[in-house]
Amino acid sequence: MQLSQGVEWALHTCLNLTWVTDGEAKTTAQVAAFYDLPRAYLNKQLQALVHAGILTSVSGPRGGFRLARAPEEVSLLDIVVAIEGRTEAFACANLLAEGPGGSPSVDYSLTCILSQAMSRADLAWRRELASRTLADIRREVEQTYPGTPAATRDWFANGRRTHRPTIIEPHATESREGS
Repeated sequence: MQLSQGVEWALHTCLNLTWVTDGEAKTTAQVAAFYDLPRAYLNKQLQALVHAGILTSVSGPRGGFRLARAPEEVSLLDIVVAIEGRTEAFACANLLAEGPGGSPSVDYSLTCILSQAMSRADLAWRRELASRTLADIRREVEQTYPGTPAATRDWFANGRRTHRPTIIEPHATESREGS
């Protein structure tokens, strides 16, 4: 299974919006420039997040997008579903009905061991995504890369379009010094 690029873009965009000043909205152009993404395609992802109630769209001169809910209330699954939809990763096509000894009257998606295994795997994946919120990811990033929130806010506040923020990983520096 491979998710679309839009999922990665949406996840990072939502995470970055947790660090902007409360109440500030960021335009599609600003968000797209942060990672050098195509505006039109990114805007489709942002609109999907608005439709799902994850982002809100603000009109006017200070308009753009901002989180509609607290980061603690947005799971990674919410974002994935907003972009990809609710379709399961595996869809049993009742292939066994066409094989030797198969019966068209049997729903093999309920009795096929492979179908059951795939459904359990999909459920485990969804449970994991549902158990992690934007707040969890934000906390983990802030612990691992403490400069990220300030660098992100600075980049958006200063309107830098020519370069991306430099995120310093202090843990890597410390481990190199200790070697």
